[in-house]
Amino acid sequence: MKLPIKPIFLPLFVGVILLTWGVTGFFYYQASNSAGKGTQPITVSIPPGTTLRQISTKLEDRNLIRSASAFRLLASIRKKQANIQVGEYELNQSMLPMDILMAITSGKTVLHPVTIPEGYRITEIAELLAEKILVSKDEFIKESRNKELINSLNITSDSLEGYLFPETYHFNKHTSEQKIIHAMLDTFKQRVTNQSMLDQIQKSTLSLHEVVTLASLIEKETGMSKERKHISSVFHNRLHRNMRLQTDPTVIYAIEEFDGNIRKKDLNIDSPYNTYRYKGLPPGPIANPGLESIIAALNPIKTNHLYFVSRKDGSHHFSSSLKEHNRAVQQYQLKKVTRR
Repeated sequence: MKLPIKPIFLPLFVGVILLTWGVTGFFYYQASNSAGKGTQPITVSIPPGTTLRQISTKLEDRNLIRSASAFRLLASIRKKQANIQVGEYELNQSMLPMDILMAITSGKTVLHPVTIPEGYRITEIAELLAEKILVSKDEFIKESRNKELINSLNITSDSLEGYLFPETYHFNKHTSEQKIIHAMLDTFKQRVTNQSMLDQIQKSTLSLHEVVTLASLIEKETGMSKERKHISSVFHNRLHRNMRLQTDPTVIYAIEEFDGNIRKKDLNIDSPYNTYRYKGLPPGPIANPGLESIIAALNPIKTNHLYFVSRKDGSHHFSSSLKEHNRAVQQYQLKKVTRR
């Protein structure tokens, strides 16, 4: 038998019901109405490790939602609290809380273009990425030396130098160093290890690693497209004659803290990368070459040149004998400029 509600408790019971409806209505209003009418984009950054509470507070502070707690309740009801993606999002005040929730769980973040120049070393790429999209420079360099990853790619050097393909990429802020490196490796695979290129490498006397290594020397020696195959011919000719390559960029790579000047003593640095001391190619690439330099490494023009020297205008003078080369050095490097 049901007991009747005593009259003394009736007002309290009704009050609880009304309060519940009121609170529910309030949260419903806060969670189903936009914070304003503004359509001006507002960029919100969500770094790794950010909690839903921190995100909702940030959205409320930026006047993108009316209530942080109502937004958290909405996320909980929709079971989206664990689906929020790291990155930057462009939102505005006219968006409904549900639309904002869908946006920050979609992964469709603001992408930033990052151009990796041809010939950049891993350390330079790390500095550029740290500046552009806030990755950790040290973590990027560490990941580029991941032995397990290097071994899985059958690379015979101790880093991914040479295999981080120079290209314009689009990353969101806070993209992990691992994802960035894998994106560059994937681009290398697409551009370099396609069937056409592999057929050329198969016909050459060089392995893929040697081709990339030689290409990195060419990349660092010239920025002129028309000279790349000519520089390549000099290196091929010297390798064929078992001569030392004697190229300055390898010495620079061997110097831990290069100050911009190569001194005579630097040419004696005991490093396998020092091609003034050791014959043949260095153990691995000294930079990340572009496709033109890789093609040039595989397709040198036919010459009898063994030397080249900079004309100090971006181009080089090529010579077949040491005597001719010394004259060119005198002319382009050692000749004093007469001033009026």
